[in-house]
Amino acid sequence: MKDNFLESQAQEYPQLLAGVSADPGVYLMKDASGKVIYVGKARNLKKRLNSYFNRPEHPDPKTAVLVKKIAAIETIITATENEALILESTLIKKHRPRYNVILKDDKRYPSLRMDTVSPYPNLTVVRKISRDGALYFGPYTSVPAVYQTLKIINKTFKLRKCKDRMFRIRTRPCLNYQIGSCLGPCCLKVDPDRYQEMVREVVLFLKGRTPDLVSKLKQDMNAAALERQYELAAEIRDKLFAIEKTLEKQIVVMPDFLDRDIIGFARSPADSIVTILFVRAGHLVGSRNFHFSETLASDAELIESFIRQFYEQTTHIPDEILVSTVFDGMDVIQEWLTDLKKIKVEVIWPQRGPKVHLIHMAEQNAGNELKNIIEDRLSDQTLLLRLQKQLSLARLPVRIECFDNSNISGTQPVSGMVVFEHTRPKKSDYRKYRIKTVSEPDDYATMAEALNRRYGKGDGSAPFPDLLMVDGGKGQLGIAVSVLDELNLSGRFDVIGIAKKDDMKGETQDKIYKPGRLNPVNLDRDANLLLFLQRIRDEAHRFVITFHRARRGAAAIRSVLDTIPGVGPKRKQALLKHYGSIKAIRAASLDELSQAPGMNRKTAEMIQGRLSIPLTDDE
Repeated sequence: MKDNFLESQAQEYPQLLAGVSADPGVYLMKDASGKVIYVGKARNLKKRLNSYFNRPEHPDPKTAVLVKKIAAIETIITATENEALILESTLIKKHRPRYNVILKDDKRYPSLRMDTVSPYPNLTVVRKISRDGALYFGPYTSVPAVYQTLKIINKTFKLRKCKDRMFRIRTRPCLNYQIGSCLGPCCLKVDPDRYQEMVREVVLFLKGRTPDLVSKLKQDMNAAALERQYELAAEIRDKLFAIEKTLEKQIVVMPDFLDRDIIGFARSPADSIVTILFVRAGHLVGSRNFHFSETLASDAELIESFIRQFYEQTTHIPDEILVSTVFDGMDVIQEWLTDLKKIKVEVIWPQRGPKVHLIHMAEQNAGNELKNIIEDRLSDQTLLLRLQKQLSLARLPVRIECFDNSNISGTQPVSGMVVFEHTRPKKSDYRKYRIKTVSEPDDYATMAEALNRRYGKGDGSAPFPDLLMVDGGKGQLGIAVSVLDELNLSGRFDVIGIAKKDDMKGETQDKIYKPGRLNPVNLDRDANLLLFLQRIRDEAHRFVITFHRARRGAAAIRSVLDTIPGVGPKRKQALLKHYGSIKAIRAASLDELSQAPGMNRKTAEMIQGRLSIPLTDDE
């Protein structure tokens, strides 16, 4: 397609859409390089695609931007709109088009997991939800929120607290049993039915069914009292008080006690926020905000795409989903959700009554989140402008890369690079370097190798930073400048060094050095800038230290297990997977070790004999 496609749009679009069917299906829009930039579905492909091109000016500027980039369109016909929905989801996952609404996975959000296959399940905090038959609750929007929930459960219910590995090898009850917060199923005979009853209570609590749980506990308490089991009745009473205290903090928003999710959104030219409110048994129990940028989806497409992707990942689908805008295919989405839940699910666009109030609440929360994002972005921009001015930088430091080294007496030297964009960590661009050319303690040589490996590929090293920062004083800065000179990158981006204050010299703050300048830059008048640079330096230090510790730990594992006859790579991997650490293997008895996966008694005796020898410094 010609570069001036938009100018000749009226004449060209019939050729672009030639042969497009009026059947349901999926369409893939591609740019001049053949890359898929947008995937959509339609009940009538021809009608939907004509809507992009049959008007000289689009009321939606985002659609106009997309149309300018379209060089080719591919269509796939499906038998039904439901099939188009499934195919669209598959193609979005495959191509991850730039202008589609793509919901990021929840790996970074913690959830609570309960393995119901175990006769004595416990709750663990996980970052990834898997379809493994376990029950998952969450994801929670913050780490403190999940641990606060776990704290309430641990205080109220007597589930076991130990991990599965310790549960298998423990020989006597732990402190939790001694203080009465665990039944001690690791070592004592605990009635599985009694334990499972407690598990059901925990599940009700975590699903937000606290009114149901309160009603159940009241019945249990009264029954225990009638049977003159006063200690049990008192125990249930204390549990009841704790749960009712939690219930007081939950807001009743609907009197019919149904489970609902309410979805609202707010948009600006650059950002879209989708907010979902969780109502369980009529009580508002939480909310989450989702941020999307660079999406060209309309309001209706935004909500539809969000629903499809969110409920594909979540573990709980409510009875009713309220949406703030109507969209084509609501009946298809409703049918798809019903198939997932195996019970009828309704998707409703309310027009009057209390449900409209819930929609307004969701939209208000979305608007507030959007306002905060815009304000934060302006604040970040102001900080970067101040940093550029104070350090006399050639360009605005939108992307900052920082390097730090780590070693112990020169052994296993490593270097790490962290990246901040728009003042925020961009962890996907972090890099680790195992230093190959340095065998003695030499920070300068270590830094030189890391910088050469990062920037020594010419244009293949892109993206380049706006500002490079090295952890160290003038020496490290000099190495950085020298490496960039050798790579013909001088002037391509700014370079600074950050050095810790010297208390012996009476220095009161860390120092920022620039090439060609003898004294450090004085940032006394804008302490926030120094704090920002220190935050980047500290993140680089944390990152490289974590990497170095992991390497040392791996080396220790190799040095111990690899010296034992009969323990090859597969057996070593099986042992570490079963026990989790060398410490746990050492703590296991000979019988337990013999029964581990892939083990026999002879090899277990050799392992136990070797691990009984104290570790050397190298191990």
